[in-house]
Amino acid sequence: EKGETLRKFSAVLLVAFAGIAALAPGAGASIDSVFANNPYLEHGNPDGVGCEVQGTGEYAGQRWCGSGPFRNPPVTPSTVESFDGVPIDVNVAFPSAPGSGPDGPYPLMMVFHGYGGGKLDFTNDEVQRWLDRGFAVYTQTNRGFHESCGTPRAKAADPDCQPLGFVRLDDNRAEVRDAQEMSGMLVDQGLALPTKLGAAGGSYGGGMTMALATLKDRKVLPDGSMTEWTSPVAETPMRLAVALPFIPWTDLAYSLVPNGNDLDYIENSRYFGRFGVMKQSYVTGLYFNGNSNGYYAPAGTQPSGDLNGWFNLLNEGEPYAGKPEANAMLKEITTNHSSFYISQPSAPAPMVIGQGFTDDLFPGKEATRYYNKVKAKYPKYPISLFFGSFGHARGQNGETEINALTELQNRWADHYLVGTGTKPESQVIAYRQVCNANGAETPAPRTAPNWAAISRGEIRFRSGNGVKTVEPDGGDRDVALAFDPISGDGACAAPSGAEEPGVANYQLPPAPASGYTVMGSPTVIAKIRQAGTDSQIAARVVDVAPDGSTKTLVNRELWRPAATKGFQVFQLQPNAWKVEQGHRLRLELLAGDHAKSALQGSLSNFGRPSNGQTEATISNLELRVPVVEAPGALGGLVKKPAKKVLPARPGVKLAPNLGKIGAIKIGRYR
Repeated sequence: EKGETLRKFSAVLLVAFAGIAALAPGAGASIDSVFANNPYLEHGNPDGVGCEVQGTGEYAGQRWCGSGPFRNPPVTPSTVESFDGVPIDVNVAFPSAPGSGPDGPYPLMMVFHGYGGGKLDFTNDEVQRWLDRGFAVYTQTNRGFHESCGTPRAKAADPDCQPLGFVRLDDNRAEVRDAQEMSGMLVDQGLALPTKLGAAGGSYGGGMTMALATLKDRKVLPDGSMTEWTSPVAETPMRLAVALPFIPWTDLAYSLVPNGNDLDYIENSRYFGRFGVMKQSYVTGLYFNGNSNGYYAPAGTQPSGDLNGWFNLLNEGEPYAGKPEANAMLKEITTNHSSFYISQPSAPAPMVIGQGFTDDLFPGKEATRYYNKVKAKYPKYPISLFFGSFGHARGQNGETEINALTELQNRWADHYLVGTGTKPESQVIAYRQVCNANGAETPAPRTAPNWAAISRGEIRFRSGNGVKTVEPDGGDRDVALAFDPISGDGACAAPSGAEEPGVANYQLPPAPASGYTVMGSPTVIAKIRQAGTDSQIAARVVDVAPDGSTKTLVNRELWRPAATKGFQVFQLQPNAWKVEQGHRLRLELLAGDHAKSALQGSLSNFGRPSNGQTEATISNLELRVPVVEAPGALGGLVKKPAKKVLPARPGVKLAPNLGKIGAIKIGRYR
């Protein structure tokens, strides 16, 4: 790879200087610059990135190395060339120098930005949060955005930008490795501890954090092979010690183009079945946000990051089946851009995943999918899941939940990076969604030792032998608009509660006096007949007011039924929701969750309507709603959870901690 010969040639000479640098902080020397030991240097500054000690005020004594806000064009970017020559705009900060004793090396927290964003400013709350805890902080603008080859100025300044500096969607071989190489240089300089490294970030930064945690002590080379993660000069072994991903993806393909086949009770819920349905309003918004803040390669020129080509493909719509470019897109994204598919020869770094129940972009299944897979292989692996109504739209981002998550992350970081406090407990914490106008406090969370135990009972509904029809043009477009995450009215939208025309509706009895609390993913098992291979069914569970005037969205999913005469099973996204006395849950099966046509509704269609949508008939439907209440509660309304129905897919196994409930293959379900 580019720069490898230079690295090997320089290693022998530079390792001595790296050793001297490692001793310098211990001698109380100031930190004047970072990355001056860059073995990949071609066009950048050989002196690295300069550092300044802050004077009076709340930041007094902190050492800031970099150029401040990424959105301030007059400021000269502080770029460092990565392993392939691509300049990465970086900031590094160190706590106030100690009055006595060694000045480093420090535990290092790497903090990553969201899609279309850039490196964090030194005054950012997240940077200051970790500096206040005694950690050094590293933050980068991921390649392709802003001054990391995302602007005309950046591309003109470095010839490696045009061929290599495009947005790659957190590619393990590019953006992820950039962070590994940069942190390695800080280790070589004696400023960071090689096995006391942390990673944190939200959304796009959450995807980066998940990848780093899964790789842990490995890095991925351009050909996809893996090697030991070592510092670039001294070749010191490195390892991530803790990861704090917030609203991340684990399977980017499924999160953007779901097909409904992800189940939270199977061990390995990898992308399986038909090509899914694009989350149109979200994908469109993300595409244009990234394109206006970065550099996308021309369509068809870069298979590892063909954002223009992939966006065009998704907008063309069905048929996707049999298209080589559709298969290539799924393979590329799952192989190189999704932590779920990274091999796990050892347990990942300890982590806390914060995932939003009402986040329609990266919902709860992004966490449970990863959790089930790694827990099946490493039962004692330290991991906690934290759920609530936060994240991307429709997330409510309540102060109580965010503060509780922050405190949990701090305890994990302190323990795994500096060894303070007792070992944090691995558990699942879930705050329920609240919609009120009187400012009522957020209810206490539900806590369980694992995901399987988060719900205790189950409320079941069976339709009998009757047949209901899902019409191709059914549904209420005003309701779909209200529920859209981008153009809609938020998590507590309350459109008309009337049954929508052309929709298969299944309504549960009114909740009894004390109500009940949904906790998890409702499961649908039914016989579904639908001609062709390119249609969809959108599913919603809604809470209908006692007088039927309004309804609130509780769970949703986009589903591609298979061509079979037997039963099929799918799940909606999880949530935690209190069904109050007199309210009813209703399952709605629609031909699509969209407000307008595919051409007109790019920012108002949760799911892109399918080309040539056909009628579907539904019979013998069973709805299973997981609840907090124990079996036998509410006068027997709450049942013991039934055996999990395993779908017809190769090698399917029940997820951990469900042995007492058991399973039945769908071919034996009656």
